[in-house]
Amino acid sequence: MTALAIETHGLTKRFRSQLAVDGLDLAVPEGAVFGFLGPNGSGKTTTIRMLLGLVAATAGDARVLGADMPKHVDSVLPRVGALVEGPAFSPYLSGEANLRRFDAADRRAPGRTRAARVADALDRVGLSHAARKKVHAYSLGMKQRLGIANALLMRRELLVLDEPTNGLDPQGTREVRSLIRALADDGTTVFVSSHLLAEVEQVCSHVGVMSAGRLVAQGTLDAFRDEGETQVLVRTPDVGPAREVLGRLGLGLGDGGGERGEAEGRGARLDGNADEVSARLGTVAPETVVAALVEAGVRVRGFETVHASLEQRFVELTGEGFDVVQ
Repeated sequence: MTALAIETHGLTKRFRSQLAVDGLDLAVPEGAVFGFLGPNGSGKTTTIRMLLGLVAATAGDARVLGADMPKHVDSVLPRVGALVEGPAFSPYLSGEANLRRFDAADRRAPGRTRAARVADALDRVGLSHAARKKVHAYSLGMKQRLGIANALLMRRELLVLDEPTNGLDPQGTREVRSLIRALADDGTTVFVSSHLLAEVEQVCSHVGVMSAGRLVAQGTLDAFRDEGETQVLVRTPDVGPAREVLGRLGLGLGDGGGERGEAEGRGARLDGNADEVSARLGTVAPETVVAALVEAGVRVRGFETVHASLEQRFVELTGEGFDVVQ
């Protein structure tokens, strides 16, 4: 059995008449980069607050780094770095001074190495050049990076990040992505709540999806994609005959635009390009599709199977769209 950094059973939170989190059974393996996904209001932040002992659960239980929460909050939180709902700093102090204050509040942090730790944390998030600048002059992205630096002042076994790339430019986003990978390589478990699917796909090893307070799916990223519908994409100048072959094989209509109405009756679609036809593969073997196309005289210029993207799986599970940033 894989050891778990975070484990919940029936975790529930009700605010008066609103059920914010409903019977959550979460399992985050040690060493994973876990992407925690869901639309606004799905219960992600409330879950994080319960895990960190900031909000009391209505029912159920949670274990973080092997200890019951919030019972052992005093011993667990020093081993956890967290950035939740954006960073909050003293605006008229410098970034360096803010980090020094936070570090001094940590009873485990030795004062003699404070300056080195603060300098190292600022360097890791690319803020060394702004260490002496007052925080009120920081951009949103710089404040976000300073919040991550605060979470990294001491070595942590678990890092919890709520929208860590919020407000970052593309270069800053790449730096944070690289930082998360480096932390995971060092053995730190990273729990990332995010609405940027492209970021999650590039950095996460595991995902969990929330919808209306319930966890509707979780597991490795690869397994998550594989559970979705696989499509075939055929490139051919013989679009009409290709459609007919795919229809005879019973392949389902793909999603999206193109000449959808014309294709629906045939079980395939023209996807906006003059030489491409795609369809849901179902249980038909790809080699069977290729053989049928060739036997029918369809000139096949290209053929590939495409697994469901994270975005497609998210829509399948929640019925809602999601922000996608490339």
